[in-house]
Amino acid sequence: MFNKLSLSAMALAIGMVGAQAAQAKTVHVTMTAKETTVQIDNKGTKYPAWTFDGAIPGKVVRVTEGDIVDFKLINPKSNKNSHSMDFHAAEVHVLEEFAPVKPGQTKHFKFEAKRAGVWMYHCGASVMAQHIARGMYGVIIVDPKDGYSKDFPKPDREYVLIQGQYFPDAENYKAMIRNEGSEGTLINGRMFHYDPVHDPAASLALASKPGERVRFYFVNANINNPVALHPIAGIWDKVYVNGNPENTLSDVATYGVAVSEAVTVDMVSPKGKTTANAIVDHTMSAAMRGAITVIINSPDADPKAGKGDNILPRAADK
Repeated sequence: MFNKLSLSAMALAIGMVGAQAAQAKTVHVTMTAKETTVQIDNKGTKYPAWTFDGAIPGKVVRVTEGDIVDFKLINPKSNKNSHSMDFHAAEVHVLEEFAPVKPGQTKHFKFEAKRAGVWMYHCGASVMAQHIARGMYGVIIVDPKDGYSKDFPKPDREYVLIQGQYFPDAENYKAMIRNEGSEGTLINGRMFHYDPVHDPAASLALASKPGERVRFYFVNANINNPVALHPIAGIWDKVYVNGNPENTLSDVATYGVAVSEAVTVDMVSPKGKTTANAIVDHTMSAAMRGAITVIINSPDADPKAGKGDNILPRAADK
């Protein structure tokens, strides 16, 4: 027989499980596959993209470890191609939840975000390389259920940076697979998106105040090339491999990010003076074709930059 102490312990354990379950929530996410035209540089060059919700990259999905993601993908009749959704944070049946959706149809599935981290999502319909290269990718951030800690401090600002390859010949998927014909590197959908230093037509740079901890959620959405992620004039104070606080590195100059991999990196600028850093792919062929992001660390930095819904800034189209 159970004694009173055993029964009390069991009741406490059940109560704790119930409390943890109550903290988890269901997050409803709907995306629409849109075959449309987007701007891929600061001059106004247009590109026949395939997208989630009409933009490269798709919107940021953010949940907490343990949450249920209730996802719906709409593929309008006006599209010519099947599309799908592959969440790297999901552990599901690849032939069911990730199955292609024909024009005029809708796909609905759920999954539990079981593991904290930062993860790529992308279209997995055939030919997958073409669907990704034409813009069907984004990020899902799964915040740790335990929140911030000494080893995972709360940042002052956060930014999402997603790198992709630009293939002007959007129809030639065979060249994409062979890694031929790539003529640029996109950061959040544009070459030199946040780099007025190398592209006078750029209208944006990232912002922080001196001494702030800035956290970057980086996704390598290239279809072929790894990324050597480096902060010029800075050092990564912390690197969270795959975005998980359990996988922490300190004082890193350059971190290698494999194709489809994601990583969370922190940078802290010097206090008391205005400085600037450039976040680059240290692979020069990528950097000099678009993979340079400038962040200005200034006392008069916009207080809204890198906070709330402003973690993935987008320049206005021309």
